[in-house]
Amino acid sequence: MAKPVPIGSKGEAREQVQFKHTLSAHHEKLPPVYSTPDMIRLMETAAFHAIHPFCDEGELNVGTHINIEHRAATGIGAQVLATAELESFDGRFYSLRVTAHDGAREIGRGTVGRAVINLSQFMAKMRK
Repeated sequence: MAKPVPIGSKGEAREQVQFKHTLSAHHEKLPPVYSTPDMIRLMETAAFHAIHPFCDEGELNVGTHINIEHRAATGIGAQVLATAELESFDGRFYSLRVTAHDGAREIGRGTVGRAVINLSQFMAKMRK
């Protein structure tokens, strides 16, 4: 990476909750509420957007860890906004504060870790 990522860099991602994002989509006995894995996916996407503008050609950022609390249920039709803000960088790994909000309340929060990779080198390692 030629450009350092400034502390405080932000990203966001949003989606409308559909049936495919609910627990019911995975098992009929579960309620039709936004699933934790889908909320985490949206948070990870927001974190990606916070770092990606600083990546060089051929680089991407990927997730390395998550520490998330799913604090409130939200249902089909809700608009969920995930935000991410870079809090720290230790020379290789980025740590971002993330939240998810459904327009009425915070539904999730926590931290995610990311690292920048060279995509062609990463894919070559995966093929081995």
